[in-house]
Amino acid sequence: MTTQFDQTLDVKGAKCPMPLVKSRKMINDLTVGQVLQVVATDRGSVADFQGWAKAAKNIELVAQETVQENGQDLYVHYVRRTS
Repeated sequence: MTTQFDQTLDVKGAKCPMPLVKSRKMINDLTVGQVLQVVATDRGSVADFQGWAKAAKNIELVAQETVQENGQDLYVHYVRRTS
């Protein structure tokens, strides 16, 4: 998958709810239309980001994917700031 993004947030090793907390903070630094790529190791982040996208009015969850790096699952989320 090749999703375009403007900035990356590496939250590998962070446990729930920190990937979401750090993403919420960083999304406010982006301009409308920009996409934040979030790379996490917490499996629970998949559902967390889906829930955030449903509840928030200023973001859109563009895509999610799971990739392997050195035998470890990485959960990659792409979030667009909409307002």
